[in-house]
Amino acid sequence: MAGEPQDDCLFCKIVAGDIPATIVRETPTTLAFRDINPQAPTHVLVIPRVHYPDAASLAAGDPDAVADVLREAGEVAAQEKVDGTGYRVVFNTGPGAGQTVFHAHAHVLGGRDLQRLV
Repeated sequence: MAGEPQDDCLFCKIVAGDIPATIVRETPTTLAFRDINPQAPTHVLVIPRVHYPDAASLAAGDPDAVADVLREAGEVAAQEKVDGTGYRVVFNTGPGAGQTVFHAHAHVLGGRDLQRLV
């Protein structure tokens, strides 16, 4: 069921503390941690604590959680000191877009020129 933790979800297990992650920020509604396969010097994932499989279902099911994720993406960028030089926030939705974990999440990327990164 959307919104409920899923036993087979990697990110739900990170939220529960069952799988370790390098956490950089957390709020009552979000968790931000370093990507294990970074694509830029700053590559942090911001996830809602509630489970939705992708950004579209999160937006439809819990619009406040989307706002929380985006607000935290900005806070991560400031904490990582990439807010002044520029950063990218990316939601991959579906396997064709590169989504590999089906728990909605935003990638915060920065720390290098991202103009060629699409």
